[in-house]
Amino acid sequence: MNQFKILASLAILLLFLFVLTSSGNNSILDTNTSTETLDKNVYVSLEQNNTTLNEELQIALQQAVDSYFSRAIASGEVVGAGVSIVRGKQVLLADGFGTKNSLTGQKVDGQTVFRLGSLSKGFAGVLASDLKDEGKLTWEDKVMEYLPEFELGDRENTESITLAHLLSHTSGAPYHSYTNLVEAGLSMDEIAGRFAEVQPISKPGEMYSYQNALFALSGEIMKKITGQEITTSLEERFFKPLEMCATIMDFDALKKTENKAQPHVKARRGWKSGKLTDSYFNAVAAGGINSNAEDMAKWMQFLLGHRPDVMTREALQEAFTPFIKIPGRQKYYQRWPGHKASHYGFGWRIHTYRSGESEVENTIWHHGGSVNRFRNEIAVFPEEDLGICVLLNNQSRIAQRVITDLHNIVQEAIRAHTKETPPNQSMVSSQSSGSAGT
Repeated sequence: MNQFKILASLAILLLFLFVLTSSGNNSILDTNTSTETLDKNVYVSLEQNNTTLNEELQIALQQAVDSYFSRAIASGEVVGAGVSIVRGKQVLLADGFGTKNSLTGQKVDGQTVFRLGSLSKGFAGVLASDLKDEGKLTWEDKVMEYLPEFELGDRENTESITLAHLLSHTSGAPYHSYTNLVEAGLSMDEIAGRFAEVQPISKPGEMYSYQNALFALSGEIMKKITGQEITTSLEERFFKPLEMCATIMDFDALKKTENKAQPHVKARRGWKSGKLTDSYFNAVAAGGINSNAEDMAKWMQFLLGHRPDVMTREALQEAFTPFIKIPGRQKYYQRWPGHKASHYGFGWRIHTYRSGESEVENTIWHHGGSVNRFRNEIAVFPEEDLGICVLLNNQSRIAQRVITDLHNIVQEAIRAHTKETPPNQSMVSSQSSGSAGT
């Protein structure tokens, strides 16, 4: 009898354990199914949330930049502006503010074409870097080997001048040598032969001395290397694959463009619309490119390395490698908050700066541009994956601080409308004045 009770108890216990295990397995299956569904819902929710945050960021940024330029226009500092701001693969802003022609009152938009002036030098530097990456040139290539009519100083000095010296403003010529001949429309072949009359102020590579004519000779060398005009090389290598459809390098094409900004000059009662000139179309590498806010956004995304199908980050970095230190503290960019040092690479200024109380040094790839009364600024912040470009159709001191102002606006918008912490603190706006050198 006792044995029977023991067996019965064991049977009941085994039955209980079987039911419990089956129930547990079902529970586990239910839990897994529920988790998969939950994970999917969370992923969709996060994706929707990020989209909403990005939209909120763009709206806030649009409003802040609109307010900034509205004040600048009302105060008479700006007539019209094309502005582009990119962050990674996202275009945060590519729009226009103010008027492109004071006579007609037509408004600037993201497709309005401006003259870039010396922002063109950045395109030439990147093109040279691309050709170097392909093994078609080296920075040590001698200028006289491609341009036998070129002479600067004695024979030994002339033979020492390289492509790198042209692209970095270190050939040893006096500041802005023969810029007047470029603006007079002489061909680059003729200008190259005139440098025999120029007395060098330093040996090649020793001194930074900003040039337009000498820099433009780099385009002639690249023409000899590739067998095609620099305009064709830029179009085929960059503008077509990047779909920069509005970017042009021909004066007749610019005149035929309907949506273009007119230059403005200061008059007694405000700003007066002026005429477009054909200056620097004979020296495209130094100042002959024209573009709009939308295309410049694509260009900055490319510079940040987000189009490796067009050019690798490693090849791009060649243009942004410091070649010569820019001396002094008088240039406007040398008085930007936190500024530590400025160098010139190939078509680009490279600044290092510290934000706020941070001990970390950050980088800005930068250039200014001024031609035909247009005034422009471009700045790329590689550590922040950020680019800012401002195109103005009048000469304005706001150009000296617009990069730091907009950088602050972007940083504030990121803090307020995303859950991210910007990689560094904002730059404090500088109100200093100085030579707006291009």
